[in-house]
Amino acid sequence: MILVGIDVAKDKHDCFICNSDGEVLFKAFTISNSMEGFNDLYAKIKSVSDDLSKLKVGLEATGHYSYNLLGFLLDKGLPTYVINPLHTNLFRKSQTLRKTKTDKVDAHTIAKMLLSDENLKPYSDTLYHNEELKSLTRYRFDKVRERAALKNSIARLVNILFPEIEKLVPTLHMKSIYALLLEFPSARHIAKAHLTRLTNLLNEASKGHYNRDTAIRFRDTARNSIGSFMPAKAMELKHTIELIQIISSEIDEIEFEIKRIMNDINSPILSIPGISYHMGAMIIAEIGDFSNFSSPDKILAYSGMSPSTYQSGHLTNCYAHMEKRGSRYLRYALYNATQHVCRWDKTFADYLAKKRSEGKHYNVAISHATKKLLRVLYHLEKTGELYQIA
Repeated sequence: MILVGIDVAKDKHDCFICNSDGEVLFKAFTISNSMEGFNDLYAKIKSVSDDLSKLKVGLEATGHYSYNLLGFLLDKGLPTYVINPLHTNLFRKSQTLRKTKTDKVDAHTIAKMLLSDENLKPYSDTLYHNEELKSLTRYRFDKVRERAALKNSIARLVNILFPEIEKLVPTLHMKSIYALLLEFPSARHIAKAHLTRLTNLLNEASKGHYNRDTAIRFRDTARNSIGSFMPAKAMELKHTIELIQIISSEIDEIEFEIKRIMNDINSPILSIPGISYHMGAMIIAEIGDFSNFSSPDKILAYSGMSPSTYQSGHLTNCYAHMEKRGSRYLRYALYNATQHVCRWDKTFADYLAKKRSEGKHYNVAISHATKKLLRVLYHLEKTGELYQIA
């Protein structure tokens, strides 16, 4: 067996090639992060082995730095293994008591890990092409959080400029209210507005829901408002609303692409009541190839939702906390998906109620329901069956 360890960096990669007998075929060498460097590595690998079944190439999961090299190796048909850096670090420490860490040492460590860990599974084309969906779902996640922060700013600014408006509408974050505040960003602006213009603006933005009486109520309230007249804050409010509108447009575009990919994938997990395109896409994107996990419990551990365990002598932890290691995006998606499934599916609702009746905290009960949901997801993905509502 030929083993190739690669330590990935931004501008260069350190490589080490040996065989399963421990014979060094190529001492640690460095290639540039370029096509010339990639071809140099491939030529060295081909010079020592033409049999792909007796070859393992390993590299750490280092995010976007390894993506181009990984794509090159997969295109060449080389069995490639992506290793968690935490595992590499622990393995290196287990080999020696010396605190030695260099890129060349890491390349050697990765090669040795390929030989010692039989549970490693090669990175598949499914995982590689799944990166597009992962990029989109994570991008949407960040954009939604960015928009939420801006919405908090809207509430803060409105509380300064026209606090009474919150009592006149169900929510500030409506197209009609945004349209109103863009043109009249304070109580004083609304108080001085021409009634006809105010009526037409609200009527058009609300698609007929708000009429002249609403406009009169808004203007009368503004004339008696305690809101401050601060041009700087009014400008900030207008700019914040414009940013929210831009981000909302971007989110719509991202969601359109996510839905297109999910329609191509046609995953059976969307047949579960409560799992939307967005949560389903994030779950699939973060898990990737389900065949890489031998059981649902492995996915639970990967998401960091499995309980931690501490035992030493007679001391045992009484309250096992969630590990919270692994993909925080998957943890977020599973937690939220479980809440929705428990709301829309009777089987899960009854299961959650049962756990709550046992005296478990809501979050603990949800974690139990998540474990149950993962078993269902795993079965559906492995068999291709649709979810049957009880």
